[in-house]
Amino acid sequence: MEDVLDLYAADAAAPDPLHPLVCLDEKPVVLHAATRPSQPAVPGPQGHPERRDYEYVRQGTADLFVLVAPHLGWRHVAVTDRRTRRDYAEQLRYLAEDAFPTAERIRLVQDNLNTHTLAALYDVFPPERARAIAARFEVHYTPKHGSWLDIAEIEISIFERGCLARSVPDTTVLTQRIQALEAERNRHRCCIHWQFTSQDARTKLAHLYPTEQISVD
Repeated sequence: MEDVLDLYAADAAAPDPLHPLVCLDEKPVVLHAATRPSQPAVPGPQGHPERRDYEYVRQGTADLFVLVAPHLGWRHVAVTDRRTRRDYAEQLRYLAEDAFPTAERIRLVQDNLNTHTLAALYDVFPPERARAIAARFEVHYTPKHGSWLDIAEIEISIFERGCLARSVPDTTVLTQRIQALEAERNRHRCCIHWQFTSQDARTKLAHLYPTEQISVD
């Protein structure tokens, strides 16, 4: 926990494009198609908001890979059909070769999901290329049951409100909504200002620390 918190504090004080901090997380999405057309909103004293029927038809699922550099004002959200090791490996390739091609080392914060491993690169790319991509990353894992420490979860909540508040019928509509919000937030270079520090953790989460301390003379 403190490793991730200290990393956030150091990057907030001096963001380094050559060593960008990027947080990664995923969000599954259930696709729903309406069974009846909605009724548009009617303005005025006798009007009403948009009306939508509660019935829907499940259209399968999709997955969102959310990548965010919180102190550089950059994010990218990839829509995929699944959440496999190959899909994860493609996100790492995108970060290393497309998003930050000149970075010396990408400091990646992520949870301990079993697909979130650099070894996944070898499932997709030849060994030489997989090794070259893996060498570009410095991975920091959030602790077990501590995925709330991943700033990408904050970005996910923003995209949930902006893109998923209404039902999504298919990946085409989902991609359109995601790309529009991503472009808007990147255009304004929206940053995320994390406030919780290691010192806060030692005070507010004291129950997570050992109760018996060994004094060192």
